[in-house]
Amino acid sequence: METIIDMYGKLGVTPAVYQFGEEVLASLRPRFDAIDQNAEYNQAKVIAAMQKNRVDAACFAATTGYGYGDVGRDKLERVYADCFHTEAALVRPQITCGTHALAIALGANLLPGDELLSPVGRPYDTLEEVIGIRESTCSLKEYGVSYAQVDLLPDGTFDYEGIRKAITPRTKLCTIQRSKGYATRPTFSVTQIGELIAFIKSIRSDIICMVDNCYGEFVETIEPSDLGADMIVGSLIKNPGGGLAPIGGYICGTKACVDRCAYRLSAPGLGQEVGANLGLMTSLYQGFFLAPTVTAGALKGAIFAANIYERLGFKVVPNSTESRHDIIQAVELGSEAAMIAFCGGIQAAAPVDSYVTPLPWDMPGYENQVIMAAGAFISGSSIELSADGPIRPPYAVYFQGGLTWQHAKLGILLSLQRLVDAGIVKL
Repeated sequence: METIIDMYGKLGVTPAVYQFGEEVLASLRPRFDAIDQNAEYNQAKVIAAMQKNRVDAACFAATTGYGYGDVGRDKLERVYADCFHTEAALVRPQITCGTHALAIALGANLLPGDELLSPVGRPYDTLEEVIGIRESTCSLKEYGVSYAQVDLLPDGTFDYEGIRKAITPRTKLCTIQRSKGYATRPTFSVTQIGELIAFIKSIRSDIICMVDNCYGEFVETIEPSDLGADMIVGSLIKNPGGGLAPIGGYICGTKACVDRCAYRLSAPGLGQEVGANLGLMTSLYQGFFLAPTVTAGALKGAIFAANIYERLGFKVVPNSTESRHDIIQAVELGSEAAMIAFCGGIQAAAPVDSYVTPLPWDMPGYENQVIMAAGAFISGSSIELSADGPIRPPYAVYFQGGLTWQHAKLGILLSLQRLVDAGIVKL
């Protein structure tokens, strides 16, 4: 009978790399147990929301056309709202991605003459054109919305005095990016975000606080909406889709904010009444049901990656012992060649397109070339095993996902194997 080492060997992992991984894993069991406890709590939270709203087989029926009276769609939105403790939710396959969801939330709640403030520094690359930091047709800037930002302090914390000075009578909405994006700064905990929101509200209680919650859902037992966020926004092909949602995004928050988002997504006067589910309800419900467990597996993979690469002398963010607030693990590899090798290993671990070699390319919405490895069942799904990063110093690659912990483990071992084979790393 073949051993597990034999099976890894068939997949391209040498015994030396496998053994190195096992040595690292030996110290991680207590942290993995804590992750499982969080997942158990979050699983109960999701089930409670589904039971409260009496989810039944009728919710999975397909609708087309206008989608009037879509019971499954309407209940799913109530499930999200109850799970994230908000007044309302907009959960739609018509929202194409996280950037689209954020653009809807911003465009719906900002009017000409208003100012958008980012108190956490420069936003994620794809939002730059939405805002108008980089010129683009139909940006907020083009519609008369101004933008201001307050950079983080050198230690990665909030510049509260700078934020106080930046808030003016024109400040209408603060956008808070929970995850690091393509930056090697810490991801913010829900508690930190709550403290920032409380500070902003103490200056002007009417300022809308929106949190880009991508990559953070179900990592902790609370969400930013539990600590004062007026909106939390995310993508269904990340954590909350559980790897089953083929498309979609969500906006959860106050009824006033969500109503405006629904009007922006469809049309004034129509709002949430229209929007057929096109037969996707089973995947959206079941994906949300699985999300806590899937997120837990991705978290274990991120911690494993941090411990592997930190032991080899690479800078990792978060480091090997820090608490986790999203599923992303940044590894500063120091060169384009190392990024290509790392991503090649992730791609080689994929069940889909494992034979493809990822290379840097010009990607819409990004200023630099980007390399992406993702052999996913859902194209672009960041909750599935993937790694990507812009080709610019410090040549950091951002690893995330894995529908199972076992798959995440294989991906990390193969990324290390490729670096060893290229002579970049020596064990």
